[in-house]
Amino acid sequence: MIIANLPALQVVIPLLAAPICAFMPTKRVAWILTVVVSFLCLIISLNLAYMVFNGSPISYYMGGWKPPFGIEYRVDMLNSFIAVIVSGVASVTSIYAYNSIDDEVERSKQPVFFATFLLCVAGLLGMCFTNDAFNIYVFLEISSLSTYALIAMGKDRRALIASFEYLVLGTIGATFFLIGIGLLYMMTGTLNISDLSLRVSQSPLMLDMTPIKAALAFLTVGLALKIAIFPLHLWLTNAYTNAPSFISAFLSATATKVSIYILIRIIFSIFGYEFAFTDMDLSKIFMTLAVIAIFVGSLVAIYQRNIKRMLAYSSVAQIGYIILGISLKNELGNSAAVIHLFNHALAKATLFMAVGCVVYRLGNARLESFSGIAKKMPITVGAFVVAGLSLVGVPFTGGFISKWFLLNALLDANLWPVFIAVLVSSLLALIYIWRVVETACFKKCHPRNKKVQEAPMLMVLPMVLMAFATVFFGIYTEPVIDFALRISEYLFSL
Repeated sequence: MIIANLPALQVVIPLLAAPICAFMPTKRVAWILTVVVSFLCLIISLNLAYMVFNGSPISYYMGGWKPPFGIEYRVDMLNSFIAVIVSGVASVTSIYAYNSIDDEVERSKQPVFFATFLLCVAGLLGMCFTNDAFNIYVFLEISSLSTYALIAMGKDRRALIASFEYLVLGTIGATFFLIGIGLLYMMTGTLNISDLSLRVSQSPLMLDMTPIKAALAFLTVGLALKIAIFPLHLWLTNAYTNAPSFISAFLSATATKVSIYILIRIIFSIFGYEFAFTDMDLSKIFMTLAVIAIFVGSLVAIYQRNIKRMLAYSSVAQIGYIILGISLKNELGNSAAVIHLFNHALAKATLFMAVGCVVYRLGNARLESFSGIAKKMPITVGAFVVAGLSLVGVPFTGGFISKWFLLNALLDANLWPVFIAVLVSSLLALIYIWRVVETACFKKCHPRNKKVQEAPMLMVLPMVLMAFATVFFGIYTEPVIDFALRISEYLFSL
């Protein structure tokens, strides 16, 4: 009975736990509940991923009502993979959060903070599994509203400004997304994604209609804002920089990844990749913006003095790699994008957690504060180096596998200029990572850093676990690659 209801429990458990968490008497109790719920979600995600990998997609009718009258949850290779990323990162970072939020969130707000985090997790997982277009919007708003609150709960006043900026741009993106859904419903009379696929992508007459083309445009722009595709990335840099470190680590690894998943789902399931990429020229648009993002994000990151801001601009570049893979219109490129979704989540979560450990001890993330810190916090700096090498694409790290697949996809597509651009951009990533490593390892220790020591164990262990995973999946590549290849094969068969 429980196994049959796993798709619903994946969302219901964190959704019900959130209000309970808000009324917990202490931070410790709220934190324990958050960790337990996060790990339950991870166990469910792994079970669902195993079931669809060794079987077929799972359809779950909420309340027993069949679509189009009822809401369907559908579990397949792609969304189960994304759900594992979301729940896995949530589990690890929730442990990290116990000490991390001590100085970044007021004590009286901490139970509500954890409750809001669970709402965000529920929203992201709901976006993964629902097969109803309007429900995607509902869960998108749940995750977005909770994210605005999580960022704003930081003690720094700049967090409020970053949250408001994200709220404004996020609302614009959500409005565009809702307009696109409305146009689809107007033309088809259904919101179920499987029904939409039958009525849109498999009907040449429908694809020629202006409202359908407009729907694709609205949905793409709305999601581009949520994904932070260049040049619609302005909210991301301030949000990641000024949010509590725990939230920066979680969001950088999950939020944009889920939005990318929704974009892939809409393009492949509803409109068909031939119509979206060829007839509507999305492939050329995505490729152009992706290449610009890779260079601009990396170049701007080099000149940042705040490490969290540097990592935020790095995320803009890394999102560019993922979008570039999707834009290639072939299975190898799509596999590269899926693999990088996973590897970037591991690396970026590790990097933000490492910076969070330094912030916990020093109170800021300025580059000069890292002077000589490697002698005092060798584990933290070591984790930063490992994750940084993954961003660069050094062998035996997850990032190398991503770029290897992407470069091969570019060669297959005979895109030599873009191939060279990706190689050059990796050198730019090496420059901004090296700036931090040089400051931490080779510069004289700042006088106020002489009594600094490693962050508490509950912060160090999750960070080390994520750094280990970055290397582990760079060596033992079979699980992620197999999943990615199967996902691409599935998508191109739709």
